[in-house]
Amino acid sequence: MSVNTSQSHPAGASKTARVAPERIFDVGINEKLPGSQLILLALQNVFGMTGMFVFPGILGRAFNLPPEQIAYVYGMTFIVCGIITVLQSVWLLRLPIAQGPYAGSFGALLAVGHLQSGGLGTAYGSFFVASLIWCVLTVPIRGRSFVGIFARYIRVPIISGMIVMLIMIQIASVALPTWIGTRASAGFPGVNLLSGAVAVAAIIGAMLWGGRRLRRGAILIGLALGTLCYTLFVPISFAAVASAPILVVPHLFPFGFGVRADLVIVFLLVLIPAGMGSMALYQTVAEWGSESLTSGRMSEGLFGVALGSVVAAVCGGFSTIAYPDNIGILRATRVGSRYVTLTAGLFLIILGGCVKFDMLLVVVPLPVISAAATLLFGIVFMHGVHILAQVEWDDRQLICTGLAFLVGLGGLFIAPDVLHTMPLMLQLVLQQPVISGGVTLVVLHALLCAKK
Repeated sequence: MSVNTSQSHPAGASKTARVAPERIFDVGINEKLPGSQLILLALQNVFGMTGMFVFPGILGRAFNLPPEQIAYVYGMTFIVCGIITVLQSVWLLRLPIAQGPYAGSFGALLAVGHLQSGGLGTAYGSFFVASLIWCVLTVPIRGRSFVGIFARYIRVPIISGMIVMLIMIQIASVALPTWIGTRASAGFPGVNLLSGAVAVAAIIGAMLWGGRRLRRGAILIGLALGTLCYTLFVPISFAAVASAPILVVPHLFPFGFGVRADLVIVFLLVLIPAGMGSMALYQTVAEWGSESLTSGRMSEGLFGVALGSVVAAVCGGFSTIAYPDNIGILRATRVGSRYVTLTAGLFLIILGGCVKFDMLLVVVPLPVISAAATLLFGIVFMHGVHILAQVEWDDRQLICTGLAFLVGLGGLFIAPDVLHTMPLMLQLVLQQPVISGGVTLVVLHALLCAKK
């Protein structure tokens, strides 16, 4: 990465010129695989979604929900993510994008659900109205949508690279902290750290020295060995799993229904970065597979994200986003087939519909999954750095990115007592780096770096 503080450029030179993208995938986006590899890679995508295994449990315990209701939230999270993943793989975006639960909607539900007026019922009702508005804004008409006009900004390397990095910063709180665990967790801290380290070491070994076949199963190998290490020290009971029913029955607004206008605005602000982040990751994956990503396809992909928000709000789940864990898996395995994510989506629907599996997630060791996610988050974060390395820097771009990055990062370090004195909307904005940093970046870039 070179830094040029001069404001002059040779004639015809572009300050944001992007070098020809390198093809990353050994297996192309539209290529098919044998059934055994397809199943293995699909399961790896399912078990690589950390938020899928973490967010429902944290939300349920925060509101003292009974285990059966926590299992229901798990089930709805899996089913919603599975439906949207299938749509993105086959009909809408047509890229190997696995949709996972969005950390922003999880954080907003957790924050506003504790308000005295309505609790989770009002939170999910306001979330539903905001999702409907967002869905209307993303409806593709003749291959374009209102929100899709922002796709051209995401194609600028300086913005797409920064957005990818801000996404990783935002969800980093569920990686290393969950790997270490809390004082109440059975394996804290030694067993959690050891089992997670075993998982990470196994994944790295399979990726670097395992050859093509082991590389494609690296995540599953790491999770299996890490779980085995954990159970050697902390036995796991499966009694609750054995007594659970077979199938889950979806309910409309299972926590009740209420709407507050200010909360609708809060959820709209939370959903915006989901679209921004998804566009950046769509562009990344398309470049890895040397695939042309038109504005029409981008708009259809955004509509899929918005549709997932509506379904999640109705059934009691979380809105979805192009999941960074799975983008990391694509980069690690070099398999970009969208038939893999199609199969993963079908598995998500099947697994989410089985209550016994949902109950099983309550006893799965989270430190092992979180350790694997820490590695994958790091891979995707460094790809954001790689995108920024393609930028020919000048003073204006350094100002834009430097200020935006520290605004996004700095909000996470505001003291809790100071944060709680602020209006709820401002709290949520400051605690979402993709909102605070992303908006700062886009505005500054438009003001300082815009070109005819």
